[in-house]
Amino acid sequence: MRLSLFWSRAFLSSRSMLWLFFIVNLLGTVYGYIWYGDQLRDTWLNHPHWQIVFVPDSPTASLFFTLSLLFLLFPGALAQFGRLRTLIEALAVVTSVKYGVWAVSMIFTGAYLGDDLVWQDWMLVVSHLAMAIEALLFVRMFKFGTLMLLGAGCWTLLNDTVDYTFDVYPWLPQTLYDHVGNVMVFTVLLTVASVIVAWITLKHAKRT
Repeated sequence: MRLSLFWSRAFLSSRSMLWLFFIVNLLGTVYGYIWYGDQLRDTWLNHPHWQIVFVPDSPTASLFFTLSLLFLLFPGALAQFGRLRTLIEALAVVTSVKYGVWAVSMIFTGAYLGDDLVWQDWMLVVSHLAMAIEALLFVRMFKFGTLMLLGAGCWTLLNDTVDYTFDVYPWLPQTLYDHVGNVMVFTVLLTVASVIVAWITLKHAKRT
């Protein structure tokens, strides 16, 4: 058996695999919002309520991807959500790549600066790398185009702006709080890079 089978379109698009990815991502999304519970509570109590939407970055990325899988599982029943579907798919890819890489980068940078790595950190590394990889693997099955990809990029840049203007960015390893300005620059550049990577992957998928 060739290893390439496991990331082939036929394998990933089978209903059994789609259901497996859906269930795993749904559970991960729920857990992610629970993980953000303290920061969500703090934001609700100490910031304008509208800012709470911009707090749980990774769980919302996972939510977009979970909804995208739902569209693949029930294409006929959900056909009326055509434009919304393509926007959600574009958001799923851009945000999953962006926050997947971002979280891993923050964890290892914090550790390099002296923060202790605990088992939860390794769990987050694995889960967030999986977010980025699975999003790129599923691009070939999604229907979004360049316009929706740009829309997803604009939303993600808006999220970055709100995060670092109003201090509602995800809580960082303690060693990184003296470097928030650098984190902000990295975050914005990573958003741009994620859009470019998604666009390149999309163009390649259409040629294969």
